[in-house]
Amino acid sequence: MTARYSSVRRTFPASYWTLALALLFAAEPAAAQEAGDAPRPDAALDAAPNAQGSGSYGGDIVVTARRRAETAQDVPIAISVVGGDQIDNTGSFNVGRLQQLAPTLQFYSSNPRNTAVNIRGIGAPFGLTNDGIEQGVGIYVDDVYYSRVASATFDFLDVAQIEVLRGPQGTLYGKNTTAGAINITTNQPTFDFEGKAEISIGNLNFKQAKAAISGPLTDHLAARIALSSTSRRGTIYNVTTDRWVQSQDNIGIRGQLLWQPNDDLSVTLSGDWSKQDAVCCASVFVRTGATQRPLNRQYAALAAAQGYTVPSTNPYDRLTDLDASLNAGNEIGGVALRVKWDVGPGTLTSVTAWRYWDWQPENDRDFTGLPIVTKSQNPSQQNQYTQELRYNYTGDRFDFVLGGFYYYQRIDTQGTEQHGPASSRWTLNPGSDSTLFDPLVTGCGPSASNQLACTPSVLDGLTAINTQFLKNTSAALFGKASWKISDQFTIQPGVRLNYDKKEGFYQRRVFAGDGTPVVFGPTDAVTLARLGVFAPQEYAPEFSDWNFSYDLTATYKATRDLLLYATYAKTFKSGGINQNGVPNDANNNPLLGAATVKPESVNHYEVGIKTEFWDRRATFNLTAFRTDIKNFQANVNNGQFGVLRGYLANAGKVRTQGVEGDFSIRPSERFRAYVNGAYTDAKYVKFVDAPCAPEQSGGTNSPPNCDVSGQWLPGVSKWAFSFGAEVNAESKLFDQDGQFYFGYDGSYRSDWSSNPTPSAYTWVKGYSLSNFRAGFRTESGFDLFAWVRNAFDRNYIDQLSVGPGNTGLITGLPGDPRTWGGTIKARF
Repeated sequence: MTARYSSVRRTFPASYWTLALALLFAAEPAAAQEAGDAPRPDAALDAAPNAQGSGSYGGDIVVTARRRAETAQDVPIAISVVGGDQIDNTGSFNVGRLQQLAPTLQFYSSNPRNTAVNIRGIGAPFGLTNDGIEQGVGIYVDDVYYSRVASATFDFLDVAQIEVLRGPQGTLYGKNTTAGAINITTNQPTFDFEGKAEISIGNLNFKQAKAAISGPLTDHLAARIALSSTSRRGTIYNVTTDRWVQSQDNIGIRGQLLWQPNDDLSVTLSGDWSKQDAVCCASVFVRTGATQRPLNRQYAALAAAQGYTVPSTNPYDRLTDLDASLNAGNEIGGVALRVKWDVGPGTLTSVTAWRYWDWQPENDRDFTGLPIVTKSQNPSQQNQYTQELRYNYTGDRFDFVLGGFYYYQRIDTQGTEQHGPASSRWTLNPGSDSTLFDPLVTGCGPSASNQLACTPSVLDGLTAINTQFLKNTSAALFGKASWKISDQFTIQPGVRLNYDKKEGFYQRRVFAGDGTPVVFGPTDAVTLARLGVFAPQEYAPEFSDWNFSYDLTATYKATRDLLLYATYAKTFKSGGINQNGVPNDANNNPLLGAATVKPESVNHYEVGIKTEFWDRRATFNLTAFRTDIKNFQANVNNGQFGVLRGYLANAGKVRTQGVEGDFSIRPSERFRAYVNGAYTDAKYVKFVDAPCAPEQSGGTNSPPNCDVSGQWLPGVSKWAFSFGAEVNAESKLFDQDGQFYFGYDGSYRSDWSSNPTPSAYTWVKGYSLSNFRAGFRTESGFDLFAWVRNAFDRNYIDQLSVGPGNTGLITGLPGDPRTWGGTIKARF
């Protein structure tokens, strides 16, 4: 958290300015916030959490992390807060960019559906998304739970404030969240007329426009409407289609009606719709690595056999040659009704919501320009219904939150995957008879009946059609109390009773290129070859379970500006079902034992200190944590093209522990700086049957699984920092009083593993990014500034992927190059 500061101007000795200038080069916008110069705590609670003054740029930091308004420094939770102005100024217009402001947040996305948000290295399994399990990080927008992380790829729409809560939050939030929660608050309708507009343009043909208007319709009815549109040319050039890919093309709208007949009752009806129609998603060649396959079956030999070369072996040339259709059509929307009613000494809140998500993807799953996999698409449609009811009571010595939550979700998916004329040569072994085939030679050799690889028609047109659905029901009672034993010491117990039920269906039908069904039974070589690529399967998994969670927090308010706290939480992440297929047994029947995964059992420990000093011009918060997870839900796969897309299994035990610190300083209105950091030690404690790394896979004697106990969890850096500063000077422009300002935002993360099992080939090197902005703003809300992001044009990788088939191919998604542009904002 950044420091509270007063609006009273002060002068400071030269030594203070020396310290400030030093911090300028050591900092970046963190998930921190500044608040006033010793406001009354009870006055802060009266402030609206979406007030324009809140956030990193001034005013009290009022948060609703515990389902009531209170100052961030009084909340015994590790929490990062990002204000709406900071989101705009740093270009952090979706969750993916938010991770540059919050060091403990990890975001991975190969396309909108295959998106994961983790906190402290845990939350969702790394790899292909499986609908049959829950997210460990809950995303809430105005109290509404968003069950699919795909919504995180959309632009933030009229956001007032974002709170990133670390650690389990199941006794405070409707859906159980074992790793943390992202609580997004939008600007609400007002009974005073107000509006804002913003336009940005930049290189890569970047264009973004945002607008919002709010005001009264009657004495008791107010409305607000907000719009957002973003477009940008892609950053990767596809030489096959002569198009730029990885583009941005988002549009969104949100409308709200607020009925407030009296001071005790408010009813808000909101609706939103967003559509994403980008040319996406592509990868580029990064490297190859030796596997256990014979040399003639590894990438270099396979590519040479078909005369194939990639357009560039340098990933930062940003060239690809993918030949299958690419699409990432994404539409999401919903309606919510929120009722707040002051009843006696507390407030009753009801949140009723319906949301939908339609996903229309097309991918190239062979990651090459060869017609190996010519079609890969898994469109899906989701509907979800949620009802949350809670009662908040606040007293002199005793507070509590008591709630109930119901959730129902239905997902239907229709998948099609098809192989092309290059698949036989690439996928099938030309034969093991050394008299017919030299294992060091890639050509087909003499004609022989067992050399199916030399016959394109064996796999050309081979098609798998998947049909699946999921019905997911969850209900919970939860509550958290706060008992102020003395003026300094408070204990806060919480409980949660949870029921989950999941019912699914998975069917895969396989057809040869001529339309003939491919089934088990025939033993001819062609059928067996086809079954080795796509195996038909059908099963209907089910899971249901009750679990009980609890936590206890003790806080000690040593002084007005020093809070110490400790938390223990025993919680669960619901079990699930495998929705992408499971292995077959020796009789070619689905292994039903693998159709379900056990719940995760979580023990969480955390201690922290929150302090303000130097007349509340400086803030320093420090947190130490440890989370132990038994039956960790991990993603595994067998490396083949289509037999399994990946399925879930339970790892024995995982542990993540570390230390997080937030420091901010504001010696005057002319300067502020902050630095946030996190050290995270996240490992598999016990995982003896994990999928093997590429370098251990592919050979006839390769182990079916490997022991990765003691190795690093994927996706999490040991060290991560965000830091920044801003300096301003009062001046005039066009006869308008205001400030010229200059800001710097930076972030750093150390190397991390981009594969569920750590591999020498999939470590992403650490990198640092620097962003600058400079402009002029007025008190009336006019703001004109220029910006440059990734100013030093650092080359970095967002994610690495292992190509299918254990050929040793490694592809990746290069991060954005240097971008620059300008923004103009106005409020009225």
